[in-house]
Amino acid sequence: MGSASDWDVMCPACTTLEEFGIPYEKRVLSAHRNPGPLAEYVSSAPDKGIEIIIAGAGGAAHLPGVIAALTTLPVIGVPVKSKALNGLDSLLSIVQMPSGIPVATMAIDGARNAALYAVSILALKDEILSEKLKEFRKKQSDKVLNTII
Repeated sequence: MGSASDWDVMCPACTTLEEFGIPYEKRVLSAHRNPGPLAEYVSSAPDKGIEIIIAGAGGAAHLPGVIAALTTLPVIGVPVKSKALNGLDSLLSIVQMPSGIPVATMAIDGARNAALYAVSILALKDEILSEKLKEFRKKQSDKVLNTII
């Protein structure tokens, strides 16, 4: 995440990854305040076995785009709601990437969906994870079907 203040938004991504038994790292690295350490972290990510990066940032929200420019790993961007523009600035900063440098962009404050999207990517090559995801979806569906109004 771009700032420690983004933690409340990004925490559900960690919780969701834990629910699926997926190990992860969490870091505060700013695209603007410490681009050198960010570039170093991103360039070393594949060697550490990292397969996907979820990046959350608010305001100018350049973090996911800068990361995507530095790696070929899939990058999932989470726009963090900002005080000034309610996160619209963050959303537009992440979703408007130039051609050739894609970032999968979630809804404003959509860290849980970012984690679920990462799970779906990882499940493509992991049968056990794929079954866990199918069960998660079934439980969601059953909950809706069993809702009494």
